[in-house]
Amino acid sequence: MTKNLANTAQTPENPIYHFFNELGIMEQLVTTRLERVLPGGLTKAQFGVLNHMVRLGREESPAELASAFQVSRPTMTNTVKKLQAKGFVEVIANPDDGRGKIVLITPAGVAVRAEALEALTPLFAEIGTALGIDVFEQAVPLLAKVRTYLDENR
Repeated sequence: MTKNLANTAQTPENPIYHFFNELGIMEQLVTTRLERVLPGGLTKAQFGVLNHMVRLGREESPAELASAFQVSRPTMTNTVKKLQAKGFVEVIANPDDGRGKIVLITPAGVAVRAEALEALTPLFAEIGTALGIDVFEQAVPLLAKVRTYLDENR
């Protein structure tokens, strides 16, 4: 028998609500643990930008980064300025649009991202030991499916 979710859409009994509530709580807990070990005074948001740039291997405008992270342009501009002040990114004029800007990751940015991943290794090992890797192997496909849906339906 399928549950009628229409009657529970606004209540904690709804499994979709519960799922996203759990994700929100985990996000807060992870952010705190991450920021304790991130090098170079990085915040989770700053690490996210560096990680994004290294993973994709391309330069992007602040507007493209804001869109990718689903934050406002002023918020992303602030994050980029902080990364620039630390020497982790460089902002240059867009050669195709004189008014636009392009964000480039610097060698120092690539290095601090690698250092950050190394600093996270003990945290990941601790969690993996406590919960077992199989929990994550099972969860990742489900989370990827939800993420894909949400990304395609922004």
